[in-house]
Amino acid sequence: MKKLKPYKKDHDISYVGSIYPVMELLTEKPEIVEVVYIHSAFIDNCGLIQLCQRHNISTIFSDRIFQILNQKENSYVIGVFRKFSGTLTSSCPHIVLVNPSDMGNLGTMIRTAVGFGIHNMALITPAADIYNPKTIRASMGAIFRMNHEHFTDFHDYTKKYPKHKVFPFMLDGKTPPEEISPCLFSLVFGSESTGLDRGFSTIGQVVKIPLSSQIDSLNLSIAAGIGMYVFASKNGLI
Repeated sequence: MKKLKPYKKDHDISYVGSIYPVMELLTEKPEIVEVVYIHSAFIDNCGLIQLCQRHNISTIFSDRIFQILNQKENSYVIGVFRKFSGTLTSSCPHIVLVNPSDMGNLGTMIRTAVGFGIHNMALITPAADIYNPKTIRASMGAIFRMNHEHFTDFHDYTKKYPKHKVFPFMLDGKTPPEEISPCLFSLVFGSESTGLDRGFSTIGQVVKIPLSSQIDSLNLSIAAGIGMYVFASKNGLI
């Protein structure tokens, strides 16, 4: 294996630090793991080394690599993996993120979706890098339980998955999410700065989360979490 360097988007590998997301990686996708680095301060009370041995994954003890990658002080393991992609499950609900720009928000929304039983996410580019270690850490390893697929245009997504009922979340929507009947859904959210453009007001059924007059909008990850919870509850996912 090549010498591990700080992450760049054009690399064909990425990595994640901290024990919980690394264990998620080893449990859910051991076939993509290249190597696991272990710090001398690590105490293996979770069976990590045994799990690596079971899947024939190399482990390397090195304190230096944690300094090179500028890992947090409490990160005592690093899982290095090959980037992966695939297609969404057509018979399951989807989350569609149009031009998300913040890696922390993206990771948080992945974690939230998985928590509510939603395991398919479409990303309309340009989008924050889903493979960046910041995104993966924010997801707490939930990314390894999430199918994700990139599209250059929202219409490309709807052409491939035409059976999903589309629900754009917009400030000028009319329907609260709790009034939606159970269905095979796609929840669509815009970017942190601009939301969805006006063109989405004529697509599907536009949804608005009711707010008091004291604020103008919610943070993207909060709004997405509310929408996912309501739709997941109505459709028996949780």
